[in-house]
Amino acid sequence: MIALLRSEWTKFRTVRGWIAGSIVAVLLTAGVGLLGAAGTVRSCEGPQGNVCPEIPIGPGGQAVTDRFSFYHRALPGDGSITAKVAGVSGVITYPPPGHDQIVPGVVPWAKVGVMVKRDLTQGSAYTAVMVTGDHGTRVQDDFVNDLAAGGDPWLRLSRTGDVLTGETSPDGTSWRVVATTRLAGPAVVGLFAASPCDVTLGQGSLGGVIGACRLTNVTGRFEHVTVEGAAGTWTHDDVGGEPGAPSLSVGAARDWGSAIQLTGSGDIAPAGIDGGAVIERTLSGATIGLIAVIVVGVLFVTAEYRRGLIRSTLAASPGRTGVLPAKAAVVAAVTFAGGLVAAAIAVPVGLRLMRDRNNAIAPVTALTEVRVIVGTAALLAVTAVLALAMGALFRRSAAAVIATIMLVLLPQLLATASVIPAPAAEWLLRVTPAAGFAIQQSIPEYPQVEDYSVPALGYYPLPPLGGFAVTCLYAAAALGAAIVLLRRRDA
Repeated sequence: MIALLRSEWTKFRTVRGWIAGSIVAVLLTAGVGLLGAAGTVRSCEGPQGNVCPEIPIGPGGQAVTDRFSFYHRALPGDGSITAKVAGVSGVITYPPPGHDQIVPGVVPWAKVGVMVKRDLTQGSAYTAVMVTGDHGTRVQDDFVNDLAAGGDPWLRLSRTGDVLTGETSPDGTSWRVVATTRLAGPAVVGLFAASPCDVTLGQGSLGGVIGACRLTNVTGRFEHVTVEGAAGTWTHDDVGGEPGAPSLSVGAARDWGSAIQLTGSGDIAPAGIDGGAVIERTLSGATIGLIAVIVVGVLFVTAEYRRGLIRSTLAASPGRTGVLPAKAAVVAAVTFAGGLVAAAIAVPVGLRLMRDRNNAIAPVTALTEVRVIVGTAALLAVTAVLALAMGALFRRSAAAVIATIMLVLLPQLLATASVIPAPAAEWLLRVTPAAGFAIQQSIPEYPQVEDYSVPALGYYPLPPLGGFAVTCLYAAAALGAAIVLLRRRDA
């Protein structure tokens, strides 16, 4: 096998066209991505001129939305808050079908409840026990953690030392511990209300999706509110509120002593697509670079058929079983190395270009950035193997190139260009080799966030490694079929 690998590598590096094609793939992958990054400019207008607001960053380093109505007191040490949610109501502006009325209603992830938060700074750590519009009672903390807690209306959040305990009760007498978290140091404790926008996805005239996000608010009525260990008087704040915001998004608190009514808008959650430009935007050139990769992969085998050299190659491999694996290893290694160089240039340089043009960048962990870079190179390499296998199956360059493009690139373009309905787009990205593009998705989807989770906006139906595994299965199946046919057919 070593001799075959050495022989195939010698062939590859001595054919100028294959080397040139590999270099073109690198240049396209990096170059197109950098051009796109350089052309991405963010502009904002406001009282401070062209200064865009900073996107809040949560305790875990991710971009978050942190805007809500908060009726609170100081919590210097140990303490607790207990309340019964006696009622929840709300308003939705201009919902379908008429889009012409402001109607009563509560969106599914509207939330009212009790909270302990480090301070009033957007993005600071917190834990909350809440009643939602359509998802029952929940315990959430630090924006990304969400735990179902049944449907009890009584809520309690207590702190001992740095341990916060969230509890619920059906009657205010028997309590059930739902979750414990940690939050040390001085904090604020109180009641909160938040209501994200009403999200709907409509069908475009040419297919695809048209999203709408309509303003909402929620009002919670709290009874039997008791607070222990708190200091100071009750104070109301619109955390994250903006000057000149629509009146329906402005929070309000009414305290009758026996009951408290709190109205609010906004959300407390991961920011999703609103969290800034994603790092995979710098790798938009990978789609174009794949065309060169596919051509090189196909020609690496079909050129030998066209010139009659395949007989000599097969003669050096008894049983014929080692030829295609050796070719696949060589083309995969070359493509992976080139793709790694291209992605390692495109991502950091592209991000710098976008930041210089006033763009906010959705923060990701170093591990995620490495996964996107290495995953892109791996996707190019596996596609090269698939193209090689298609070339061996078809034995015709044009047919193999077209077939591979239709398997890999066409589904990706149809799904992400918003020209087909979202369900069809998701289906394509589950069952075709284009599923592997999920390896580039850097922002996870959170079930507690009502977002536009469609391929056209960068959300893939399969997890990154799951989608990549689909592409690998296609490449392995095609290569296996090509090896079997190579043994059975005449050269």
